[in-house]
Amino acid sequence: MAHFAKISEDNIVLQVLTLNNSDMLDENGQSLESVGQQYLQKHNNWPAHLWIQTSYNTLGGKHIKGGTPFRGNYAAIGYTWNADDQIFWPKKPYSSWIKDVATASWKSPIGDAPALTEEQKTAMSYYSWNESEQSWDFKTIS
Repeated sequence: MAHFAKISEDNIVLQVLTLNNSDMLDENGQSLESVGQQYLQKHNNWPAHLWIQTSYNTLGGKHIKGGTPFRGNYAAIGYTWNADDQIFWPKKPYSSWIKDVATASWKSPIGDAPALTEEQKTAMSYYSWNESEQSWDFKTIS
């Protein structure tokens, strides 16, 4: 099965559909994204160039089954398609966060949250991003 994201003219994912692999075969039996796009245009009345193939097994720039990652993340409704970096981006969590193309994810401007010690994990502690202070705040669940 192949998966395709239906995107708006503004590159926002509107829908994700599954397509039979046989619907993507050209006259030589080769599976091509462009053939799938034409099929989807014909059967869904949406322009071919606004159907972008996505991989169900790709998340955070990695293929979860050890294969080759494809387009950063599996597309989901509300994600944004960026043709320049060939990545489906989730919504930006905070205005200060920046794109990390290598991991196809958003990162804080100061890096990852500090690692928790085993004691902190046992106490059910965590770090939460503080946008106004541009810092990671330590918290414990009471």
